[in-house]
Amino acid sequence: MDNPLNHVDFTSRSTGIEIMDDLDCKGEVVDQTLRELDFINQWLGGNAVTINAVKSIWKSIPKDQIISIADLGCGSGEMLRILARLAKKESRKVSLHGFDANSNITNFAADHSKDFNISYHAVNVFSPEFQQQKFDIILATLFMHHFNENELVSLFSMLKSQTSKAIIINDIHRHPLAYHSIKLLTKLFSQSAMVKFDAPLSVLRAFTKTELKSILHRAEINNYALDWKWAFRWQLTITP
Repeated sequence: MDNPLNHVDFTSRSTGIEIMDDLDCKGEVVDQTLRELDFINQWLGGNAVTINAVKSIWKSIPKDQIISIADLGCGSGEMLRILARLAKKESRKVSLHGFDANSNITNFAADHSKDFNISYHAVNVFSPEFQQQKFDIILATLFMHHFNENELVSLFSMLKSQTSKAIIINDIHRHPLAYHSIKLLTKLFSQSAMVKFDAPLSVLRAFTKTELKSILHRAEINNYALDWKWAFRWQLTITP
């Protein structure tokens, strides 16, 4: 198979496939990758992009109201655990649900969330099982770049009918500095072959502002805020 990292082009989104896209991926390679991704998101401040957006939305919701939150492509479940701690600190009531099509990932998340009231579901977001569900807030952190434009248009069109408060997207800005930085950092510090391959490829599969706005336009989504955040992240908040 041709290595997509041998053909670096920042003018358009890469169609290369990440190792993580293999839904049969399992074992220590996945576990190590999930641990390292948590560290990268914490160290580079990526988690704050999602958390700050959630706090902005739920501050208008009465504290006695249960807020249902779905995290798509939930990974290790770290985002949901952060939200669980934050909700407890702010005396908020939340119903937290993590989704990933790979049951090995949701099993890892469940094993690391035993002290929390969080539900994990090995469900494909394009499945009828998921499409029948509704939430107050839907999150997707480093998830949307895994799909091509047509898939994203369908997904956004679907999600806007499944949420009552907001869809919050945290994803990567495709940029040469982002690519070369993450490639160097993972080369120096990562112990995971998957992270070393997937992390730079994620940048190549990611978005410019124009591309995101085009996808939203095609999905007939007009009510949104799209902001650039450090480090090379897009914070997209869509409201009904």
